[in-house]
Amino acid sequence: MTDRHHLLVFGGTFAAVGENGDISGVRGPGPASGSPEGLFVRDARHLSRWQLTVDGAVPEALSPVEDGDTTRCVLVPRGGRNEPPSCTLFREQAVGDSSFVESLRIVCNRPVPTTVRLALTADADFTDQFELRSDHRTYAKTGVVRRREILDDGVEFTYRRGEWTSCTTVTAEPAPDAVEETGTGARRLVWRLELEPHGSAELTLRVTARPHGERRALRVPRSPGSVTGQLRAREAEFAEGVALPTGWPELTAACARGLSDLAALQVQATGPDGEDLRVPAAGAPWFLTLLGRDALLASLFALPYHPRPAAATLLALAAAQATEADTRTVSQPGKIVHEVRHGELAHFGQVPYGRYYGSVDATPLFLVVLGAYVEQTGDVALARRLEPHARAAVGWMLDHGGLTSRGYLVYRADRGGLANQNWKDSPGAICSADGARPTGAVMAAGAQGYAYDALRRTAWTARTVWEDEKYAALLEQAAADLRDRFQRDFWMPDRAFPALALDGEGRQVDALASDAGHLLWSGLLDKEYGEIVGRRLLEADFFSGWGVRTLAAGQPAYHPLSYHRGSVWPHDNALIALGLARYGLHDEARTVAHGLVDAAAATGHRLPEVLAGYGRDTHGRPVPYPHACVRESRSAAAPLALLTAVGGV
Repeated sequence: MTDRHHLLVFGGTFAAVGENGDISGVRGPGPASGSPEGLFVRDARHLSRWQLTVDGAVPEALSPVEDGDTTRCVLVPRGGRNEPPSCTLFREQAVGDSSFVESLRIVCNRPVPTTVRLALTADADFTDQFELRSDHRTYAKTGVVRRREILDDGVEFTYRRGEWTSCTTVTAEPAPDAVEETGTGARRLVWRLELEPHGSAELTLRVTARPHGERRALRVPRSPGSVTGQLRAREAEFAEGVALPTGWPELTAACARGLSDLAALQVQATGPDGEDLRVPAAGAPWFLTLLGRDALLASLFALPYHPRPAAATLLALAAAQATEADTRTVSQPGKIVHEVRHGELAHFGQVPYGRYYGSVDATPLFLVVLGAYVEQTGDVALARRLEPHARAAVGWMLDHGGLTSRGYLVYRADRGGLANQNWKDSPGAICSADGARPTGAVMAAGAQGYAYDALRRTAWTARTVWEDEKYAALLEQAAADLRDRFQRDFWMPDRAFPALALDGEGRQVDALASDAGHLLWSGLLDKEYGEIVGRRLLEADFFSGWGVRTLAAGQPAYHPLSYHRGSVWPHDNALIALGLARYGLHDEARTVAHGLVDAAAATGHRLPEVLAGYGRDTHGRPVPYPHACVRESRSAAAPLALLTAVGGV
C-alpha cells in the first residue's frame, strides 16, 4: 500500500491498517492519493478507529505489519535501554465476509507478576467512500441518528438516516472489564491483565459489519488463522482445473498470484432472474465493486482457463442493462452499466453511481465477451438466454451509441460523472500530442475497435446459435463499413499511426498512444497497418522495458507519473500482447510479456494496477505509480492473457 497502509481483502470487504495494526480515524486523501484507513463494506467505513494502548500509551512497533492474507506485527510499550519493556504484544488481524478479527497475545517479560492495562479505542463513522475522496465535495446529511450501545462483551455502533441503517458490532473474548466513553463518540474497551512471571494472556476481538440491506446471517471468523483457511478454500475452488505451464516459472508464478487475487476479489452480484453470482470487483481499495469494463476484461483474460467468471459477469451485467434513458446516470436503452455502488450517497441519489452508465466501451465489450465465451465453451444455452440483451446492446451501439448517425461510437463529457468514458477515463487522458483536450463529442480509437469486434462476434453468434442469417449479414456489413471508415479517418499518414481520437468536428487528436495496440487486439487494422503499429509500439519512446507506455515519451503531453499520459498499465499491455500475436508479431509479443513478467517478479509476482513510465535502462526496478490499486482484477488476470499470447515458454 501507499501511505504505509496495509490492505486486507476478502470479497466485498477490505481493511486498511497502519504499520502497528491501528486504524487512526484520519480521513483518507482520496482515490488519487492512496487509501483511507478503516474497515469497509459495501462502500461504507464500518470501523474508523481501532487503536491499541498499553498502560495509557501507544506501543511502538518492534516488528511492523507484514503484508499477507493476515497482518502480523510485534509491539512493545515504549521504554529505554535501561528499562526494557514489561511485556510484548503479538498482534494478528484478518478480514472475513463483512467481518474483521484480531488476536492478541500479551507476554510478560519479567520474572515477577505484572499488571498490564490494555485498552482498545473503537469507533464506526459509517462514512461513504465518496466522502473520503480528494475532490473536495461535501454532501448534506440531514436527520442522522447515531447510537452506541454497551454490550456484555463489547459495544455496538448504529447509524440511521431515514430508511438507511447500518450497524457495527465489536465483541471481545474474554469480555472487557469496562467500556468507557471517550468524549468523541468512540468507546474504549479496557482490560486489566494480571500476568504471571513470563506468563501470557490472549484476547480475541471480532467485528461484524452489517451494511444497509444486509439480510444474511453473518458469521465472524473465530480467528485470523481461520480466515486464511477460508481464503485457501476459495482459491482452490477458483483455480480448480486450471493447468499452468512449467516452462516459464516466473510467468507461472504471476498467473498463480493473479488467480489468488481474482479469488479474493470476487464480490456478490445478482443475475437476471435474481440468482446470486460472484463477479470480479475492479480493485481495492477504491473500486471493490462491479465495474462493467473491468469485470469484462478480467473475465476475458481468464476465459481460456477459467470460464465461470465470464458467465457470471455477463449475467450480472445483463441484469443491470439499461432499459430507459436518464441523463443523470447517462443510461440509454441497451447500454451496459459502467459502475454499480451500494453506499448511502448512491442510495439517496447524491452521487449518480448507484447504477452509472458513463462508459462508451462496456457495451461492445459485453458483446465481445459473450461471443468469445460461447466460442470457447460451446454454451449455446447462455447465448440463447442473453439474446435479447445482446440485440439490445447492438441496438444501443447503432442508435444511441452513434455508429449509424456519426459513423463511430461517441461520448460526451458528463458534468456530474466522467469527462472521458473510454478506458482512459481521467480528465486529461484524451489529448493531442501537445496536451490540448478535444472539444465536443469524442470518438476514441480503442472503442471503435471494440465495436468492430463486437459486431463480428455477434454476427457469428446470430448465424450459429440464433439462426438469424439476415441479422448476421447486417452486422458483418456494419463491421466492414466501420473498418473502412476508421482507416480513412483515423490514420495519420505523416506519423504512420492512428490518432488517439477524433473530436466533435472530426479532427484528429494526434497523441501517439497505446490505444493503438487495442486496435490490433480487435483486428480493426489491415495487416499492413497492423504490422507498422505493432513494431512502432516496441520502439524506445513507447516501450519502457517493463511495458508499453500509455503515451509515447517525447511528446509535450507525456508524464511518467501521470495516470494515463505515460504510465504503464498491465491490462493495457496484455491487450497489446494479444494483438501483437494476432498480427503474427510473436517476437514483439514476447518482448512485452517478458517486461511485464519481470515487473511482477520484482513485486512478489503481483502486478499492480499501473506502474510509472520510467525506463528500465535508467532504473533497474519498476517504479511504482504512487496511487495505484494494489489488487486490481484486470492486472491480476493480465498474466493469463500473456500466457494466451505467447504460451508458457
